[in-house]
Amino acid sequence: MSESRVHTDYGPLLGELDMHLLAEGRHEFLADCLGAHPCTVQDTEGTRFAVWAPNARRVAVIGDFNNWQGDRHVMRLRPECGVWELFVPGVGEGACYKYEVLGRDGHLLPHKADPVARRTEPPPATGSIVTAGPNFDWTDSEWMTQRHGRQSTSSPMSIYEVHMGSWQRCGPSVNWRDCGPRLIRHASSLGFTHIELLPVMEHPFGGSWGYQTLGLFAPSARWGTPDDFAWFVNACHGAGLGVILDWVPAHFPSDPHGLTMFDGTALYEHADPRQGRHPDWDTLIYNYGRNEVRNFLIASALEWLRRYHIDGLRVDAVASMLYLDYSRGPGEWLPNHLGGRENLEAIEFLRVLNDTVKRLFPDAVMVAEESTAWPGVTRPTGESGLGFHYKWNMGWMHDTLSYMGREPVHRKYHHDDMTFSTVYAWSERFVLPLSHDEVVHGKGSLVGKMPGDHWQRLANLRAYYAFMWAHPGRKLLFMGGELAQHGEWNHDDFLQWDVLDNPSHTGVMHLVRDLNSVYARTPALHASDDDPEGFAWVVGDDRSNSVFAFERRAGSDRVLVVCNMTPVPRHNYHVGASKAGPWREILNTDAAIYGGSNVGNAGEARTSDQPAHGYPQSLSLVLPPLGAVFFVPEESSDE
Repeated sequence: MSESRVHTDYGPLLGELDMHLLAEGRHEFLADCLGAHPCTVQDTEGTRFAVWAPNARRVAVIGDFNNWQGDRHVMRLRPECGVWELFVPGVGEGACYKYEVLGRDGHLLPHKADPVARRTEPPPATGSIVTAGPNFDWTDSEWMTQRHGRQSTSSPMSIYEVHMGSWQRCGPSVNWRDCGPRLIRHASSLGFTHIELLPVMEHPFGGSWGYQTLGLFAPSARWGTPDDFAWFVNACHGAGLGVILDWVPAHFPSDPHGLTMFDGTALYEHADPRQGRHPDWDTLIYNYGRNEVRNFLIASALEWLRRYHIDGLRVDAVASMLYLDYSRGPGEWLPNHLGGRENLEAIEFLRVLNDTVKRLFPDAVMVAEESTAWPGVTRPTGESGLGFHYKWNMGWMHDTLSYMGREPVHRKYHHDDMTFSTVYAWSERFVLPLSHDEVVHGKGSLVGKMPGDHWQRLANLRAYYAFMWAHPGRKLLFMGGELAQHGEWNHDDFLQWDVLDNPSHTGVMHLVRDLNSVYARTPALHASDDDPEGFAWVVGDDRSNSVFAFERRAGSDRVLVVCNMTPVPRHNYHVGASKAGPWREILNTDAAIYGGSNVGNAGEARTSDQPAHGYPQSLSLVLPPLGAVFFVPEESSDE
């Protein structure tokens, strides 16, 4: 079929509105317009292809339907918006294709995958697949209707972070339908409210864990089809679990079939490496100042929220987007037009992204991985903020892990590592992450970071988890942390499930389950996370004994938390109490069921008239070694 025959038989296919939105770079549902779409034109079934390549001399669609020959289906340029389009009769669902692009300089480029393909070949193959999907019959209307209440800032949020490919072997291969039910049962039985998935968008290199993404509109074919992924999300919602996806708009890899020099020019990226290349990851940086690129990224975010009913996105590497000199030395970066180091175009992109998500999907949550002290990450954009709902508290994570990694005898010299976070805990709405980044590249597992013998390491970890679940902020735990597995995470292997043959490791998992249960049913532990009135130090300065005591509050509901970070049991330890009378011990990390030594308070303590810590009465407590205890006033209820 010749080029002229194609153009004569099937005229322009993109509508005027689509053309207008594309030209202005504000087509919010871009994959409905660009990409490959099975359809009927002039009573003929086939597929409409459309791709943005404004500087190309020529573009052809090639595939298994034309023996990958570029002279068979040459596309038509719509110069108003730089989009090439073509209807190919007889091509339908499941066909494999790419684009053959003749660059502006007259040279043929490596065959390009479709940037907005909704389905791809399984890696290491790199072709795009024609699909109308996901063609899935959703049954989660009740979840979607109630999602706002479940995800409000005063609701409990406890996140189980997962890399799908290395969680557990469920058969000859890992896929959503085989492994999904086990993962859902596991996360649900432990009381997590959300599963957060490391990037599921298609990526060529599995060793990037998904963080070097090229298929921003397609679930990775490694783990199934788009319908399979939709099935998994639907099943999560049926089990009462939200789904958050890691999403990477900060950079992309330079694989030749991808976005790099897509039409022979720096189309998606900056041409100048001082702006366009990440030195840390040797990847390319999106040109946030280009309308069409911003549109591409925002449309990707909306695609997951709309087509897959995703409950939120965690935006990766935000700090690298905000600073032009991120990980760069003098002379390796270009200042903005005001002479500063802030990436003004990226800032505007993030604001528009968050405002667009809030407008179209007001119940979805947006989370920033931002590791600096950038002000106003979770402040509304109308108040000069970035507009995220939550920010990962990387400072809390690094400080507390540093403290817990020290021998108990030395902890008194580093007491502030555990208390400093309360100086800034209400400056943003925070998530407390114990993420995948802390258990790779020689950092060891969480339990491996703890000092002492095997018993002490597990006791340290249990006390640390209790401190985390009681601290203001939503919770995130990477898979394997609930098992206290010995080895660090290996993306090419599976979690060390066999450690559960040891009752002390099963005890850690039971503690995570009970922490989630107490956290969810006790308003004081979650409802006032963003209010300084919801937290009060009772004992914050007992360095010599490495004891911390604080109260969490929400209205009349309150919880007293006391942590002893030494292996020495402490008897008759007086702690000021805000209410007189009996206090019930609702959790003790040293309980035998968790693998502890069962040192505690027999389930209850009663105040005396002895004043302490600014209160007219106090509790005389037994503090278990390397343990934490939670108390509530007897007239209160944690049910």
